[in-house]
Amino acid sequence: MLKKNNIKEIYNLPSTVKFCKRCVISNQRPRIVFDDEGVCSACRFADHKKNVINWKDREKELSELCDRHRSNDDSYDVIVPGSGGKDSNYVAHMLREKYNMHPLVVTWAPHIYTDIGKKNLTSLVDSGFDNILITPNGEVHKKLTKAAFLEMGDPFQPFIFGQYSAPFRVAIQYKIPLVFYGENSEVEYGGDMSAAFVPTRDWKSKNTNILMSGVPPESFTEYGISIKDMAPYFPPSNDKLEEMDLEIHYMGHYTKWIPQECYYYSVEHTGFKANPVRSEGTYSKYASLDDK
Repeated sequence: MLKKNNIKEIYNLPSTVKFCKRCVISNQRPRIVFDDEGVCSACRFADHKKNVINWKDREKELSELCDRHRSNDDSYDVIVPGSGGKDSNYVAHMLREKYNMHPLVVTWAPHIYTDIGKKNLTSLVDSGFDNILITPNGEVHKKLTKAAFLEMGDPFQPFIFGQYSAPFRVAIQYKIPLVFYGENSEVEYGGDMSAAFVPTRDWKSKNTNILMSGVPPESFTEYGISIKDMAPYFPPSNDKLEEMDLEIHYMGHYTKWIPQECYYYSVEHTGFKANPVRSEGTYSKYASLDDK
């Protein structure tokens, strides 16, 4: 049973607000850590990327990983969870063009499409990728969205449930044991640093405290939503994933992850476009690149 409106407890946020002395992110980002000098874990990891990591060695690791998983026929050999956004476009295109992989892009539908979002997904497909789009039951999704908003202050949470689970379900169906994400957002932007120096995500833990804020889908049955109705929001069983020996990797471990560079790359290679809506200064610097 969920505890009504107990948002502070769900996210375990400190009562005193502090800001990183370097990037000014606050300690209200769940799981972020500040050191004795008042610098956040994301900034410290940025230092590590710049000064410690040998990126040539990491690229060699990526090549060896792809060699191990590359199919010898026309079969898909890697799943890229993707929405048509700059990051997943970058990952899918890099794996295909530079590492000779055959990606299958898996998309969990958003709550509501934006015009530019749908166009970008279409552009990705048109640039040479097969795509599976999974759209959940609208009635169930509305109930979950309302419940998540009331309980967690986060109407986006049902999308996270499905986005997390869909690629693994497709991996089981198509027998593809490799899933490739972009960056590990916990590590890159401040959060749980336990996986800062490994290339993979441990699916066995399901990461419920991180991805689901400790509130898994079954918590919402009291809102008149059955476990059967919520089936698409659950990942496959551990037994099925264990049998296939599923591997989940982050491109950000193997390449120096710079979001703006992902944007430039996706504009050039996959037809990605920034949101054309302008406010004072918004997007004006970058939107012109889409027209080149």
